[in-house]
Amino acid sequence: MSGSDGHGAYHGAYGSFDRASIDRSGQAEAFDAIGDRYDEAFPHKEGQIAAGQWLADLLPPGSRVLDVGCGTGLPTARQLTDAGHRVTGIDVSPAMLKLCHDNVPEGEFLRVDMADLESSDLVPFDGAVAFFSLLMLPRVEIPFALRMLHEQIRDDGPLVIAMVEADVDDFSIPFLGNTIRVSGYLRDDLRRIVSEAGFEIASEDAYAYAPASTDVPPEIQLFLHCRRRP
Repeated sequence: MSGSDGHGAYHGAYGSFDRASIDRSGQAEAFDAIGDRYDEAFPHKEGQIAAGQWLADLLPPGSRVLDVGCGTGLPTARQLTDAGHRVTGIDVSPAMLKLCHDNVPEGEFLRVDMADLESSDLVPFDGAVAFFSLLMLPRVEIPFALRMLHEQIRDDGPLVIAMVEADVDDFSIPFLGNTIRVSGYLRDDLRRIVSEAGFEIASEDAYAYAPASTDVPPEIQLFLHCRRRP
């Protein structure tokens, strides 16, 4: 796989874009400040647990699973580990990674930006999950990130994606006393982007979700259960 040319431009078999124009400032710092308050604000994760179970049941015990934007490790890294899989989680927030190590000491957790997966030393995985991590990217970067995930998964392995349904691009919102920037799609557009990245959508679920925190608005959560097209 190819990587950077030294100037922030990435060139892969699936296209290129100039990363120098992407503003990632403040995103990791916000989640460092939020820490374990994230789990307090989102105590009911039935959709995420169901989607994680779908993937866990598809894979034989001992499979290697990539958790993109692993957060606190709860519930997903813990769930997949308890199901007998070997989890590698990546995140840009050192505070979240510390919580992952505490909550799931059996896992491997690395400070890696998902946009750097192409140039990382990680070997392909049997499956992957990306729960609400792609929404932290600007729209121009999301197709690129999905295609990199395609390269990180073996054969016809599964990928589960969770996004918030919203027609926004790199939009600033208040979030647990901090400001983060998020992107989203309406569901037909999300299906198209995922399909164009080389995945077949096997099934999907949608949940109306009202977080426990009053400064985080209600949302529609979309869960896409996908298989990689070799």
